[in-house]
Amino acid sequence: MSELCSVPRVSERFAQSNALGEDIARLKYVSGKREEALRRLGIRTVGDLLLHIPHRYLDFTRSWSIEMAPIGTVCTIIATVDRIVQKQPRPRMQVTEVSLVDETGVLQVAFFRQPWIAQQLKQGDRLAVMGKVEFAYGFKQMASPHFEKLEGGRAAGTILPVHYVSDGVSRAWMRRIVSGALELVGNPFDPIPAPLRAKRKLMSTARALRSIHFPSSMAERDIARRRLAYEECLYLQLALRLRNDGGLVEVVPYAHIAGEHLAALKQALPFSLSDEQEAAFQDILHDMCDDARVMNRLLLGDVGTGKTAVAACALAVAVDSGTQACVMAPTGVLARQYADKTGPLLSQAGISWALLTGATPAAERERIHVQLESGELDVLFGTHAVLSEDVNFKHLSLVVIDEQHRFGVGQRNALRAKGPGADLLVMTATPIPRTLALSVYGDLETSIIRHRPVPGAGVTTRVLTESSRDLAYGAIREAHEKGQQAYVICPLVEPSDSADELEDVPGIARDDEGRVTVPVPLHDTATELDRLRLALPGLTIERLHGRMRAGEKDRVIDAFKRGEIDVLVSTTVVEVGVDVPNATVMVIENGERFGLAALHQLRGRVGRGGVAGTCLVMTHSKGNGGTSAAQDRLQSLEKTADGFTLAQMDLRLRHEGEILGYRQHGGVTLRFVDLDADEELIEWAHLDAVELLRYASNLDSVATRPLRDAVATRYRHIFKEVSGG
Repeated sequence: MSELCSVPRVSERFAQSNALGEDIARLKYVSGKREEALRRLGIRTVGDLLLHIPHRYLDFTRSWSIEMAPIGTVCTIIATVDRIVQKQPRPRMQVTEVSLVDETGVLQVAFFRQPWIAQQLKQGDRLAVMGKVEFAYGFKQMASPHFEKLEGGRAAGTILPVHYVSDGVSRAWMRRIVSGALELVGNPFDPIPAPLRAKRKLMSTARALRSIHFPSSMAERDIARRRLAYEECLYLQLALRLRNDGGLVEVVPYAHIAGEHLAALKQALPFSLSDEQEAAFQDILHDMCDDARVMNRLLLGDVGTGKTAVAACALAVAVDSGTQACVMAPTGVLARQYADKTGPLLSQAGISWALLTGATPAAERERIHVQLESGELDVLFGTHAVLSEDVNFKHLSLVVIDEQHRFGVGQRNALRAKGPGADLLVMTATPIPRTLALSVYGDLETSIIRHRPVPGAGVTTRVLTESSRDLAYGAIREAHEKGQQAYVICPLVEPSDSADELEDVPGIARDDEGRVTVPVPLHDTATELDRLRLALPGLTIERLHGRMRAGEKDRVIDAFKRGEIDVLVSTTVVEVGVDVPNATVMVIENGERFGLAALHQLRGRVGRGGVAGTCLVMTHSKGNGGTSAAQDRLQSLEKTADGFTLAQMDLRLRHEGEILGYRQHGGVTLRFVDLDADEELIEWAHLDAVELLRYASNLDSVATRPLRDAVATRYRHIFKEVSGG
């Protein structure tokens, strides 16, 4: 009877589940250079390896002979290498031509700027190529197709996964190692409760992992990806909500009360709040007055939609409640902008305020410290300087953070720790699609302001190639003759700077290692300053960039605001916070090297006053007949002024981390979710996370404990240990 006991079976499954957390060194075939290669790919555990899914598949179930492959269609063809020839038709243009043959004909394949392919292949190799079939000069052809050298006589009728690899582990070895890992973990316990899987019609985790790596059909692959995408969203939602965000689990929320300061501030505003602004403020007011939970709210608004006025009303409510508020901005420029614009309104409403940055004189800093601790000071505007240990509040009850994605979670928590129970209002002028907001800001409720309360004169955007540069210089001269000013934006500060720090935008030709294969001259502020002084004699031209000392930066910006500088040559440091209504022209160099969101933010610096603005985006990308990916992307900027529409376009083209800057800040990335196509899955995950936490607030019930452990493991980089010990 003991053989029929379920304990050994349960123990085996427990061991299989634990195997996901074991070091990759335990796996068969993993040692030496292969182990080093896997670790370079960020793969440390068996679970990491199984989440390193193929980035494409060669579908041999639908392979074609050369003769039957339809022209103009993406096909997979299996053939034999007959001849390899390397050519250099012009300087810096290397072409490797490979002739493939099967029993039906010849296929000419060309690889551009990939000379190493000639060393990887030899006559007689059996090759699978996947690409668009064209016809020219009497032969069917493919240009730079995906390819795989077939070893061991792989039979037709299968789907071959292609994983990203590194030196020391080939694609074939990666498949062997993954297969061994799947065998090791077997049928691990599924952390997502069975009723929830049934409700959402999801595969088990074991089957999804097998099917994503070695699918029997592309349809099966799609179903597996759907399960992993939902899981990724759900885990992220739970991680964000469970994370001890500034000690929120144990704090007592503060119930605010609106009063005379709010009424006085609304009276001081030079305009009445628009319907959208009022709706956003009512959301905030409802949260601030709630004594059951701390406010965590995201205020989304395009450039010029008046988020600052809404935030000012929230500051007044904090003061009405006898407490203090703090506004933290990512740059001194933006912090000063808040102080200059909002400060006078607060003063009219009887609210005291101060500005604290790295450039604040020691004596003034000391005075601010004393007034904060005594409660004499109601509102503090500042930069990272407000995080200093010697900055203490008597009673901080509201924290406002602008351009949240420029701060880390630790910085947000450090500020909230200065006022346990303080409400949080996060603001961003970077338009974010709803699916992205739900995914990356899953722990925040969202309010959106889509329309400008004061439309302004607007901006006309044009994309110009290098041959039209005179038009750009002419626009600057014309603006100067009218007494107006201009910006010229460059991607680099100095000529020696590397392009590696620039955004990874679509339309840039890269090889398999991610290197740019079609170098484009990049403009820098130093060289551009000299060029413009020659091209535009008689104009006062200065430059601005993030490496300047705070005092020097303030000097340049103040001079530009006073009209003493005609043309400001700058990096994207002016993207937010610089408000000069007299600036009516912006020229953006190397427009193909910026994301749509950044371009939209930049052009929002002009056309802010009563005179219409002009934004001229210069590009070296000509494409084929003007239809390259880069030009298509830039032309969309010409066609719409709606930031949310552009954000959705950006999302279709780029990864969510690239849009929000997380690649630089080491935060959230989504590898399975398609934020454009998976809206329903994201909605489900959001609703299900809320329901799960309603059932067990810390996921500490018997039914949800495995899920909590899985979340802590998956998002260990943003979610500190939640096991309670």
